[in-house]
Amino acid sequence: MLSISRVCTAKDFTIGGELCRAFGAWDAEACRAYDIPPEVVVSFFHDEDDEALAARYSVADAPFMLARWDGEPAGCIALEPFDETASEIHKFYVDPAFRGRGIGKALLQEVLAEAGKGTSTMLLVHTTVYMKSALSLYEAFSFKRCPPFRDIPDAIRHTEVFMKRPTSLDGENGAQR
Repeated sequence: MLSISRVCTAKDFTIGGELCRAFGAWDAEACRAYDIPPEVVVSFFHDEDDEALAARYSVADAPFMLARWDGEPAGCIALEPFDETASEIHKFYVDPAFRGRGIGKALLQEVLAEAGKGTSTMLLVHTTVYMKSALSLYEAFSFKRCPPFRDIPDAIRHTEVFMKRPTSLDGENGAQR
């Protein structure tokens, strides 16, 4: 059984941190196929410890969500203000042992619902070409590719994908038909 909750305790931030480190290790390995030094990816995307995650995602408008399958940590996702009009999705990861169960879709639906409670009118995503399942899921939820919204190191520029969508799509949160 799947459950998703907002991370609030130090213990849950430790669990979330473990998932984020697993994500970072996967990302560091996957980027090698694109001639990217793993240390560039780790330092740019995956350098936060548990305390930094707690500081970043312990505020009202920056939820960090943890998915559990039968009580076991299975995935995470976070949302953070980008500017006055947009929020950005971060830390989206599902443990490989739990993939194929709809957890990623449920996490994305949950973060879209959270975004709908705030004042942001646009949602942003920064991902990569080798995260094919994530790209497909974002596209299913009406995210469209857009120009880069942040500077990125030259070493990874050839793999980066930027996407956006309005926070609300005709009052719906979720995949579009």
